[in-house]
Amino acid sequence: MNTILKKTSTAVLTSLLLSSTVMAAEVTLRFGHFWPAVSDIHKEIYQAWADEVEADSDGRIKVELYPASMLAKPPAQYDAVKHRILDVTATVQGYSANRFPLTQIMELPGIVQNAAQGSCVIQKLYDEGAFGKEYKDSKPLFLFTHGPGLLHVKGKSIEEPSDLEGLRIRRPTTVIGSLLEELGALPIGMPAPESYQSLQRGVIDGVALPWEGAKSFKLNELADNHTEVGGLYSLAFIVTMNQSVYNKLDDELKAVIDKNSGEKWSGIAASVFDRLDKEGLADAEADNHNIFHVDASSNQKTWQPVFEKVTENYLSQLESKGMPAKTVYKRALELSATCS
Repeated sequence: MNTILKKTSTAVLTSLLLSSTVMAAEVTLRFGHFWPAVSDIHKEIYQAWADEVEADSDGRIKVELYPASMLAKPPAQYDAVKHRILDVTATVQGYSANRFPLTQIMELPGIVQNAAQGSCVIQKLYDEGAFGKEYKDSKPLFLFTHGPGLLHVKGKSIEEPSDLEGLRIRRPTTVIGSLLEELGALPIGMPAPESYQSLQRGVIDGVALPWEGAKSFKLNELADNHTEVGGLYSLAFIVTMNQSVYNKLDDELKAVIDKNSGEKWSGIAASVFDRLDKEGLADAEADNHNIFHVDASSNQKTWQPVFEKVTENYLSQLESKGMPAKTVYKRALELSATCS
């Protein structure tokens, strides 16, 4: 009897081990980004994407998430994918200065009204080939934007450009830096995760971020004055994958990645950003912060001329280097209207 039980137990154990082997992931993707692990961006976009990829692959793909710049600092995350320190990243194209100049046209004033509309524009531009060979060294999965950027300042209300004179304002990219400089501010370059400590220590006087960023990085705890200028700027984001890692997948697993790419996930990301914009604004209102809205007439008189100058300068600069910047900008405006 003991012999029979022993043989049965061995058979069951062998079966379980074989089953475990079959179910074990064949591919592990290291996915890094700079948002905090507790943020809704991490949980509702990147963790959700990881979960869906794992489910669609029947467990053959496992996604390990590394939030909060654990494996690479924000400016280095795209290269971390290129050199396979990471297999996938979500990052800001503009953090890699001069690398995605046509994509950064999306940062210019007046294109993005909200994340859903902006994400529709940038994903369609990419799908149409508007950005040329800017992404030749990775496998883009989906692109999106945040909603309108605005100014969050500690201790001073910004109502017109002259109020920015001499203020040290965190800028996310060189394009936004040029805009802030033209408005009279002193742009200080830094990734979003460094903003809180810098504002707390008095290294900067304020930040350029959407309401989502104020919420995700807790800037509403420090900045008590907020200025909304319609169409000030927006940032482009990308979720991208190491090309060789993608190429080595079999056709079935490539189909899983392809299914979880493009417009579907661009739209999912946008919906999260738009909701968080509303929540960030609501948090500031609940704390009785000063929120100044630039009306249409003052925008035309004071802000809009600066917007037009910065836009023309940037497009002309790219055109002088042989890039079809004005064509891409024109198409972005067309899509901006249809995506609305």
